[in-house]
Amino acid sequence: MIVIADDITGAAEMAGIAFTHGQQVRLVCGSSVCCDTVAVNGTTVIATDTRSMTEAEAVAETQKVSFLIPHSPFLIYKKTDSALRGHVVAELSALMQATDYHRAVFLPANPSKGRVIRGGIYYINHVPIHETDFSFDPEFPATTSALKERFPDAEQYGIIMPDAESEEDIRRVIAKYNDGKTLFAGAADLFSAMLGTFGNTRITSNTRASRLSGSSTLILCGSTQSKPLDLGIPIAPMPREVYDGNDDLSLWDTSAYDKEHRLILTMPYTHRTGKESAVHLRTVMAAKAKELVAEHCPQHLIIEGGATAWATLQALGWTEFTITAQFAPGVVQIKSVTTGILVTLKPGSYPWGSLNPKASCLEP
Repeated sequence: MIVIADDITGAAEMAGIAFTHGQQVRLVCGSSVCCDTVAVNGTTVIATDTRSMTEAEAVAETQKVSFLIPHSPFLIYKKTDSALRGHVVAELSALMQATDYHRAVFLPANPSKGRVIRGGIYYINHVPIHETDFSFDPEFPATTSALKERFPDAEQYGIIMPDAESEEDIRRVIAKYNDGKTLFAGAADLFSAMLGTFGNTRITSNTRASRLSGSSTLILCGSTQSKPLDLGIPIAPMPREVYDGNDDLSLWDTSAYDKEHRLILTMPYTHRTGKESAVHLRTVMAAKAKELVAEHCPQHLIIEGGATAWATLQALGWTEFTITAQFAPGVVQIKSVTTGILVTLKPGSYPWGSLNPKASCLEP
């Protein structure tokens, strides 16, 4: 199977699911990858970062990736955001045009995380999504909870958007449309159901992989949905001047890393919105991370937020990874093939949930 994800944390989430299902998994970044070496029983996950691009750029990148994929005997799955962000219709229509798929099922519901579609309305824990914090997203604010209003041109491109409130609903959707000519697109629960793992995700962390007590660790909280983490690790908040547009990284005091060998970078402000601001924030966070990695060579890099993760890995030049552990659904540890450094990724829109930071990948 080949999975195309529109951001790196979503890609890691898919890789983690396939990994816990016992598959051989590769995670690669960008369209400069050849999928011909994928094992028949394995999964290659391609992260494209198209969610952070313009629509035209996202379509071009999707087309570029699709032409690299051997369409048979591989099944293609399109990972999309469970909070409805991204250029969904444009990317799905481009992918269908470049492949043999005649229609697409778009099912972003994640019932296991309280995210359901009822009567065409998207709810998060019983609250319409436009009434949640996703209404303040800097690039894709949720201004409506009705899928047909959010994606008004989906139907004309052959994109079906069914309801789903449970695992059984998702299985029924798969059974109804699984004809070999329908492209499935959506979030983690749909992918899990397709692999037969829904509701039975194994956590694969182990002492060696997860406990890095005393090691050099850098944590990047780069999501607007980030919540404070009390880990007993020094915190270096982004200075207000840098947040407001200054690119001078020397303003950012990270000297605590010299003494503690551990550090958390945070963005403590939320008053700026828009594409330009979002690009600036992830760019300076990535640049600061690159500076610290070069200086301290941490054994473990932990990143919250897909756009920040992509910008950071691109700045570091790391493009191919193996999967080493999954600490919680969506919280996946990968290893850089180039450097051997461990990287743990978590989607910014997911809570840390049942993950105990002091007993797993975040243990100080």
